[in-house]
Amino acid sequence: MQDRRRLTTEEKALKINLNSDIYGSFSEIGAGQEVAANFFRAGGSSGTIAFASSAYDMKVSDSIYGKAKRYVCEERLLTMLNKEFEMLTTSLESRKEHTRFFTFCNTVESLNYHKTNQGQGWVGLRFQVNPDTKPNNIILHVKMHDQSNTAQQEALGILGVNLVYAAYFHATGELDYFINSLVHHLPKDRMEIDMLHVEGPDFEHIDNRIIALNLVKRGITEATMFDQTGKVLQPASKLYKKNILLMRGRFRPVTKVNIDMLNSARGKFYEEEGVEKKDVREIFELTLRDLTSGGQISDKDFVDRAELLGALGYTVMISNYLRYYEMVDYLSEITKGYKMAIILGIYNIHNIFDEKYYTHLSGGLLEAFGKGFGRNAKLYIYPAIDYNNGELYEFKNVVVPEHLKGLLTYMKDNNKIEALTEFDYNLLQISADEVLAKITRHEEDDTWDNDVPYRVAKAIKFMRLFGYTPKVEPEELKLSKEINYKISG
Repeated sequence: MQDRRRLTTEEKALKINLNSDIYGSFSEIGAGQEVAANFFRAGGSSGTIAFASSAYDMKVSDSIYGKAKRYVCEERLLTMLNKEFEMLTTSLESRKEHTRFFTFCNTVESLNYHKTNQGQGWVGLRFQVNPDTKPNNIILHVKMHDQSNTAQQEALGILGVNLVYAAYFHATGELDYFINSLVHHLPKDRMEIDMLHVEGPDFEHIDNRIIALNLVKRGITEATMFDQTGKVLQPASKLYKKNILLMRGRFRPVTKVNIDMLNSARGKFYEEEGVEKKDVREIFELTLRDLTSGGQISDKDFVDRAELLGALGYTVMISNYLRYYEMVDYLSEITKGYKMAIILGIYNIHNIFDEKYYTHLSGGLLEAFGKGFGRNAKLYIYPAIDYNNGELYEFKNVVVPEHLKGLLTYMKDNNKIEALTEFDYNLLQISADEVLAKITRHEEDDTWDNDVPYRVAKAIKFMRLFGYTPKVEPEELKLSKEINYKISG
């Protein structure tokens, strides 16, 4: 591993400037030219910067990159990268045999004069690891939390230098060190990276879902998400003004109960006032707590679960929101008043009404309920088989402490909580833990097949997830079958 000493931003810029084979361009929109400025200030920038530009006027921007509905979005960033890299490599084709070209671009909305917005934007780098080779892309979305425009510009400048430096000195090596290098000198209270995606010939060994997991695990962001293909998504872009139907769980593995919960809630949700079917986004959420086993998070176990949810076509969110109200509060900032619903197993109700989980809040349980359910949010409650007597345990049977009964009544009366009554009783006997145990014990019969969706069983067997090992017939039995086949044939 190269240079593990923590360099300053200026030292990183200078080290890049003094590498004569690294050469590229900067195109920055919305927060000054702080990234390029760091390379200029470091000295020797003529060895690195072919050109730097900013197109602040929309008409000028459109004349360069084409018209756009939105200027601060991933699509615009990719257009910039395509245009700038093509111009760079075409103009300097004579250098291609000995130059590793790069193009750095960003399109950012920094804090305005009246401080009425959230600083955020898209940042990208297209670069060659070796001369005259196909380039790679690193794409990320940032939220800037500094309380002045100047501070946000400075943070963006640090990030840009970190990105170029990490790409050339750490991107194709150890993932942990690449991420550490990317956020060096940028604590989360200054800048949050809630989406990071890498692609290209030098990143074929990288699973972007593992990167997404690491962003949350390292506290770089509180939540990120990816679709059924494994493509990492930026939550605010994909969920903005959408109706969200979310189910939280371990999904180890996904069972028919999980699917029944979703189907039951979906029917109710479509009937809610203000919910349009076309605007509904269904999300399966995994929290870090649900990914932890023995104090550790297994990347392999996480990917196994992601593969299964992807096989079913679902979008997955990873979050560090231990409590439900935190997740609702986070999503409410994105949905902007659009209705959302959370699907819960009935035993989770007891945790939600347990005051010990809210002692860290000055307003206690009432503050948590205000944040979580004062918004346009609702809980759907799915029944279970009672642990104690084996009978059906439904929402109408739930008992909360005497002094909280009024709160539960309030939630019922104001459409904040509702029982799911359309469910398959026969599925309530299924236990994900028992299914997992059968898979890992390599039992001779595949009875667990009946407890999971067909595509899940197929994916587990084909990709050998959760330690699944196919049954192997004894050699003498296989030989006997072959002989019988030949005789009968």
